[in-house]
Amino acid sequence: MPSKSEMQSPLKKLIWINLLLVLGLILSPYPGKAQQEQPPGPVYVVQGGDTLGEIARRFGISVQALIEANGITNPNVLSEGAQLLIPGLEGIQGTLTTVSVPFGETLNSLSRRYQLSPAQLARLNHLTNPAELYAGANLVIPTQGEGGLGYERFTLWPGESLLELAVRSGKNPWSILQLNALSHSWDVLPGDPLLIPGEGNIESPGGLPEAIQGAEIKPLPLQQGKVGVIQISAVDGLTFEGDFMDRPLNFFPAREGGYIALFGVHALAEPGFYPLRLRGELPGGKSFAYSQLVGIAPVDYPFDQPLTVDPATIDPTITQPEDAAWSALARPATPERYWNTVFQIPSPLEQAYCLETGDCWTSRFGNRRSYNGSPYSFFHTGLDIAGGVGTKIFAPAPGVVIFAGPLTVRGNATMIDHGWGVYSGYMHQSEILVEVGDHVQTGDLIGLVGGTGRVEGPHLHWEVWAGGVQVDPLDWLSQRYP
Repeated sequence: MPSKSEMQSPLKKLIWINLLLVLGLILSPYPGKAQQEQPPGPVYVVQGGDTLGEIARRFGISVQALIEANGITNPNVLSEGAQLLIPGLEGIQGTLTTVSVPFGETLNSLSRRYQLSPAQLARLNHLTNPAELYAGANLVIPTQGEGGLGYERFTLWPGESLLELAVRSGKNPWSILQLNALSHSWDVLPGDPLLIPGEGNIESPGGLPEAIQGAEIKPLPLQQGKVGVIQISAVDGLTFEGDFMDRPLNFFPAREGGYIALFGVHALAEPGFYPLRLRGELPGGKSFAYSQLVGIAPVDYPFDQPLTVDPATIDPTITQPEDAAWSALARPATPERYWNTVFQIPSPLEQAYCLETGDCWTSRFGNRRSYNGSPYSFFHTGLDIAGGVGTKIFAPAPGVVIFAGPLTVRGNATMIDHGWGVYSGYMHQSEILVEVGDHVQTGDLIGLVGGTGRVEGPHLHWEVWAGGVQVDPLDWLSQRYP
């Protein structure tokens, strides 16, 4: 039979555990919001051009509720910089501001970043579905003006307890629970990234494993017919891949560190939201997968005048096999990147003048087209540059010639591989002056303008491809990628 002292031992142990828990909460250097002085409610700082109606709609309340909460006597007078109390948001304090949702965030990670519960964040932004937190979405959040708090991210792995995570990160388990608004240790799920008190950067993507230190997509939203760039910074030993709109993302090491993928958005892509997926293996062999919606915005491409061409050049039995073969040429992604500057115009025309005036183009990329009375179901896949038969054509950037020969629709055509999945094409030539396998440099003579293939008259049709999709060549004349 156990002695009296032995019977008291478990009780003493329990008392000590409870005492340590209380002390941990009291002495934690990261106090919860309930311990801080609370303002009366969230406030919005009036911006230039704001009206009460717009502010009320933004926060899903009535104008009358806004007037009553702020004692407004003249609704028609709204001073820029004035602070308005937003009613109906009990439990939320601070100055409301709008931020853009970065790629790599989830409802949970954003709630932890801004120290709001998921329910509060959803109520503040009228969210009915976590999918509404697409990359680039506007998110209303309260700022407390605290500053100075550092955070790191750690991922709870399958089979790992919160206590084991605390040991691995060298942190107090109670401060982890408090910082992440967790009531119990079992509230966190395997694979869930958690904020940990520390000296790190809270701007890193909270919904991705800590091995991924940064993730950015430009531009947001993406646009029809334009190039997207995704850049990932990560620790050594990470392997990953991705896809967007059923096409693979080809990642390559960036000069400044990390990884970059260039991809095109089809000019006829339906505007809306599409998942961009990442998956891979972390150092140590653990796998991860992440998906977030990214928006595609429409571009107002004009309609060209109806064109009359040789019927053979719009015959599907001819165009479809040729289109497939031409697209296949631009599908591989060569690991070597040959270019490192803005592309140069592949013509004797002066680049600055052409970009300033637009007088050098007879038809631009993306224009909707009708051939021989057809519906406007076609789009212009390149940039038509003015030039008569025999006008010189120059390489716009370094690369390797992968095609040089006659085609029915494209006429005498050339394609150059610039590396990293970027290609350029030259059509309707009167003469081709390069061969497959030739290495060319910027400004090298590669051919002469002509009127072969599907044309109404002589000109150079110039294409640029990124990630297996035709994109606007004009962007490459004015912007350095990546």
